[in-house]
Amino acid sequence: MKRLRRYLPILELGAKYDRKRFTNDLIVAGIAAIMLIPQPLSCAQDTSGFYLPITLTPADVAASGGGGAGDDAKANAVELAKTLANPIGALISVPFQNNFDFGGGPAGDGFQYKLNLQPIVPITLNQDWLLISRTILPFVYQENIVGTSSQSGLADTLQSLFLSPVKPTQGGWIWGAGPALLLPTATDDLLGAEKWGAGPTAVVLKQQNGWTYGALANHVWSFASESERAEVNATYLQPFVSYTTKKATTFTLNTESTYDWQGDQWTVPLNLMVQQLVKIGKQPVALTIGARYYADKPDGGPDWGLRFAVIFLFPK
Repeated sequence: MKRLRRYLPILELGAKYDRKRFTNDLIVAGIAAIMLIPQPLSCAQDTSGFYLPITLTPADVAASGGGGAGDDAKANAVELAKTLANPIGALISVPFQNNFDFGGGPAGDGFQYKLNLQPIVPITLNQDWLLISRTILPFVYQENIVGTSSQSGLADTLQSLFLSPVKPTQGGWIWGAGPALLLPTATDDLLGAEKWGAGPTAVVLKQQNGWTYGALANHVWSFASESERAEVNATYLQPFVSYTTKKATTFTLNTESTYDWQGDQWTVPLNLMVQQLVKIGKQPVALTIGARYYADKPDGGPDWGLRFAVIFLFPK
């Protein structure tokens, strides 16, 4: 607890190290987030219940006493929560994912804060196919990860595109596949690979009786930029299972594992999270909190971490 009080909240770290630089980088990240927020698209509703309007928060549904419109609103809220559990669900969402990792660095006292801006935008190609854009743009602040120094700024961006059928298969499976692109957007050479990269990505999942289970994967090879930097050759695996209750609460267990083929090393964080769908005014928002333990990691990797996410949803 003593170490946790030292590191949180993250904004206090700017005063101890380099307030001006940290503040400027945070402003840059905020501007990037605003630019990434999409406008609602004109997309068709499909049989899996995508784009069902949510009219009440779970608290409002409970107060309605059930029956009629209250039951409909409750069902719509649950359906929206289930769609959100799908990594390529046909729903515009803008997550702000805050990650806090502890115990890294050469001395085991390192700390890293990472804000992942992850807009997901479905685009209707025709009545049978969707193209889903999934972007991950990280802003990072870290100290004692590289020696006793600290860094802050944007890290590299991962852009994925999934071609996915509008309707699940006859067996109820949902799938998508396409390219993944690594973009060298890091503002500090210690926060990025300084390489362009590309490779395939795919996801497959099934949803039934409140459960969502499946896996997302990609592999990225570097192909251009700084020749003096190490090549990128990494596989990412994210198996996941989640359960959504009748109150639109979702419990999720996953691992976001990476295998570095250059260093012959796994990084395996195990994440346990709970998410609640609420409304702020008329805006549906999902709030997520969770913790993780690193089952495997390279030398200098973190021991454990926390996650808090705010996800803005834009159902049609």
